[in-house]
Amino acid sequence: MSEITYVRGDATVPFGKGTKLIAHVCNDLGGWGKGFVLAVSRRWPEPEKAYRRWHRERAKNDFGLGAAQFVQVGPRLWLANMIGQHGMRTGSKGVPVRYEAIDAALCRLADKAAELDASVHMPRIGCGLAGGTWSRVEPLIAERLSGRGIAVTVYDFGD
Repeated sequence: MSEITYVRGDATVPFGKGTKLIAHVCNDLGGWGKGFVLAVSRRWPEPEKAYRRWHRERAKNDFGLGAAQFVQVGPRLWLANMIGQHGMRTGSKGVPVRYEAIDAALCRLADKAAELDASVHMPRIGCGLAGGTWSRVEPLIAERLSGRGIAVTVYDFGD
C-alpha cells in the first residue's frame, strides 16, 4: 500500500518521473473560473475546453456527479476533471462538495492511473471552494488510490 505524500508546491507542476495524472474537482453546473482551475487554465487550454464541451453535450455523455474526464496535456501528463460538487455555492442544502461523487470519480481515476501506470497529483480536492473537509476526503484517496498501490502526491500551494 502506497502512502499519500504531502508537499508544498504547485500541483500543476507535479514532481517525479514517469506518467503523471493531475486530479481536481469540478462542479456539475458547467462553471469554470475560480480556484484551482485558474491555475490549470493558465498552463493548458485543453482541460477547460474539454470540460465545457463535456457539459454542453451532457445529454449525450456521462457528465454528472461522480464522472471523470481525462485530458492529455503533455506526452506523459494527463489531467482529470472529476465532478465532485453539486452547484457552486454554500446554501440551504449545505456546502457544494459531494463525498459520494468524489469517491465514485476516484474509482474512475484509479482505473485510469492503473491503465497509464501513472502517479496521481492533486491539491486538497473538494476542500477549497467546494467546502469539504480533508478528514472526509483523505480516507477516500487512501482507499481508492493508495490502497491499489497508486502513488499519490498532495500539494499545498505556497512558498
